[in-house]
Amino acid sequence: MRVREAADGIAVEPNHIYVIPPNADITIADGALKVRRPEEVHGPRHVIDGFFESLAQDQSEHAIGVILSGTASDGTRGLEAIKAEGGITFAQDESAKYDSMPRSAISTGCVDFVLSPKDIAGELARIARHTPADFQGGKELLAGKVRGRSALKREGVATGDGYNKIVGLLRSHSGVEFSLYKPATLQRRINRRMILLKIRTLDAYLSRLRADTAERDALYQDVLISVTGFFRNPDAFQALGNAALPRILKGRAMDDPIRVWIPGCSTGQEAYSLAMSLLEVMGDEAKVPIQIYATDLNEALLERARAGLYGKSLLQDVSSERLRRFFVNEEGAYRVAKSIREMFVFAKHDLIADPPFSRMDLISCRNVLIYIDPTAQKRIISSFHYALKPKGILFLGASETISGFAELFTALDRKHRIYSKVPGYIRPGNLPFPAPARRQPVSQPAAAEPAKLALRELDVQREADRVSLNRYVPPSVLVSDDLEILQFRGETGPFLRPPRGRASFDLLKMAREGMLLPLRAAINKARKENTRVRKDNVRIDQNGRSRKVHIEVLPLKNLKERCFLVFFESPARHSMEQSSAPETGGSARQIAARGLSPRVEAREVVQLREELAETRDYLQSLQEQYEAAHEELQASSEEVQSSNEELQSINEELETSKEELESTNEELTTVNEEMANRNSELTRLTGDLNNLHASVDMAILLLGRDLRIRRFTPRAEKLFNLIPADVNRPLSAVKTNFEFPGLENLISEVISTVSVRGQEVRDRTGRWYSLRARPYMTVDNKIDGAVLTMVDITDLKAALQKAEAVVETAPPMLILDADLRVQKANHSFCETFQVDMAETEGQYLYDLGNGQWNIPKLRTLLREILPREKKISNFEVDHEFKSLGLRTMLLSGREIGWGEAGKTLLISFLDITERKKALKEIER
Repeated sequence: MRVREAADGIAVEPNHIYVIPPNADITIADGALKVRRPEEVHGPRHVIDGFFESLAQDQSEHAIGVILSGTASDGTRGLEAIKAEGGITFAQDESAKYDSMPRSAISTGCVDFVLSPKDIAGELARIARHTPADFQGGKELLAGKVRGRSALKREGVATGDGYNKIVGLLRSHSGVEFSLYKPATLQRRINRRMILLKIRTLDAYLSRLRADTAERDALYQDVLISVTGFFRNPDAFQALGNAALPRILKGRAMDDPIRVWIPGCSTGQEAYSLAMSLLEVMGDEAKVPIQIYATDLNEALLERARAGLYGKSLLQDVSSERLRRFFVNEEGAYRVAKSIREMFVFAKHDLIADPPFSRMDLISCRNVLIYIDPTAQKRIISSFHYALKPKGILFLGASETISGFAELFTALDRKHRIYSKVPGYIRPGNLPFPAPARRQPVSQPAAAEPAKLALRELDVQREADRVSLNRYVPPSVLVSDDLEILQFRGETGPFLRPPRGRASFDLLKMAREGMLLPLRAAINKARKENTRVRKDNVRIDQNGRSRKVHIEVLPLKNLKERCFLVFFESPARHSMEQSSAPETGGSARQIAARGLSPRVEAREVVQLREELAETRDYLQSLQEQYEAAHEELQASSEEVQSSNEELQSINEELETSKEELESTNEELTTVNEEMANRNSELTRLTGDLNNLHASVDMAILLLGRDLRIRRFTPRAEKLFNLIPADVNRPLSAVKTNFEFPGLENLISEVISTVSVRGQEVRDRTGRWYSLRARPYMTVDNKIDGAVLTMVDITDLKAALQKAEAVVETAPPMLILDADLRVQKANHSFCETFQVDMAETEGQYLYDLGNGQWNIPKLRTLLREILPREKKISNFEVDHEFKSLGLRTMLLSGREIGWGEAGKTLLISFLDITERKKALKEIER
């Protein structure tokens, strides 16, 4: 492959290696490299993080990140960004010469493959050849020329039966309705899992999902995208602190807590950032309680958020002042201060299906809505409006908006997506919280569900429009089954009027005088027979004049809820009669007295008979309704009486339960006080233990019975090559900095035999340590692991080596223990007195050389003089040695050590036989 230096604006091509120029930062945008001079930053630069983050933004799910050997933690945050966009991540295994960078990435859980460089190359080649058969847009990053994100977005998204089945399987497994997520996002995650598992078709992957619970869990974790960071988009947090948080704090009483809800909190970085911003705005003088509800669907991420422990690589955007104020340096990482963690309640919550929290001052939902279907977004925005207090604040991500909800929210800072609630009432129909998805049959297509509630009114209107057009659209109204007017169609003023008193859309209350009875009868008949009903020549009163109208009631079909369309037609020929025209019939004499013609009289008689028949029918229906209601009331009365007896019994039980609860409450109060005391004691002991570890300055490692790491001191962190994430990992997974291949066997032997073992080991820098392993004993004297301690003995070994060198080059010398047994004899002693070193060491002094050292003067010297004087010099002794003859020696000795048990005697021998002979010769 061709290797060249990266230049600004150069388009990335396959089979090329681009090397970053010295003293430069590099990013990628629209498939082209961007090279610029680095900005001045405090602390180390993170060039790889910056490039990986731009790669994830530009290439989305086509991005691949590889971390090889290197020190520090650069690249970890970048790999998290790549995986969040659906890309694939690699890290080098234990073959890395410097494994800090790969280990830092692996500890976050964002690495898909941990392999050697050779295996990484093979896996990359396989991914380049992998093209899923069931998705469009499946061309991989290595298969052709790199394209920008805008080009990738133009590729089609294919969803079919296999996709819907996978979504249904996820729904039944997790209880989350993923059909309300954007299909493109789900497709990318499914495609990614297929690439990792080397599966080419959706049907094969679907079979894998059905058979493998672990893979369903893995896909579920992948779909729940986790992108977060401390003070992400600092300008937005600055704007929040300037524009919104002071409004929340203004005029707040000390006993009125600030309530905050953070949906999609992930691992908690942004949630803790918001708490820190609140505390900074409040300052030190105000101490208003803060309650923060941080929710997410991923329980594993919630556990990490509760712990509040983050590696140093994740705190690059946190100032040193905030680190000092809000964090505690712990085990090579930083933990959020306990006072802040106590403000939080972390809980699993489905933003789409579960009801919202209530009475919130602030809701921070950043970069969550962008992954959700627009219909579900509208429902969520309405639920946020319901959850907030009248002056509550909504804080959204940079790519999210509330367009279409101007009546619910007003912008405080439109650029940074900060909105204030517009007080108002939200109808319950605008807050539909569906039943959990697990209750729905898996075979039901997920795509058919999304907007049935939101589009119900639209479907009704479309059906009404279709029927109206077929009827040439006379004036009409669309009413529900309870006769509530849903829509006015055409000019209905001549037939309906607003009722007096309280406003109402009840059709019968709005009907003009004379229309009530025939209209009610027509609707009742249409409801009963489910067919069209028409009433002609209904006489109504309009502005003091009488007129005729035709009424037609048409039931609407093909709808889930019954509705009616009521038409009003004026006759083709009609005359406006005076309001004085008779509305009711009279006797024949009265009719004759009015001077009406027989024809008109006959017509009025027919009309009166029809009205009389309608009145009879209406009264008959009222009688039937009355009788049915009377029977229902009797039955209800009996049920109420029975329920009353049951309630009395239940009330007695509740009284008993109340007493029991009061007793239990007392017990819980006592237990709570005890737990508070124990918690305080535990906190104090934990502080004592942490300070003890910091003060001892000794490498201590605590292991469980399964040889998993429980705890370690800062000194052990370096010797055993540990990071905070190694807690609960097996010791075998840690690559230590010293050479001792039998360490695990030694620890297992200590646990099984309940004994203490020791070993001298040397690290890679050449320093020596005394490793001691002893059993870990619980308070009830049970074995529950092992304790490893390592003491640096490099200086001691150097001193011993020097002492040995001095001893070996000195005159004949013996080192004796308190029992006068030889611990060490130097070579000069063995050569002078012709003895074997192996036979000498460990022997009793007076037994050496067949008792030739059993000299009375020597006994006196060692038993009386040396213990009293502690040292002697030039004590002359004459003795006949079998192998040497008569020899004269000067003995010098010193007692070393403390106490009788640890006493050591150092005796040197100087042969002066020849010197005395020479002196005698001189004297002669």
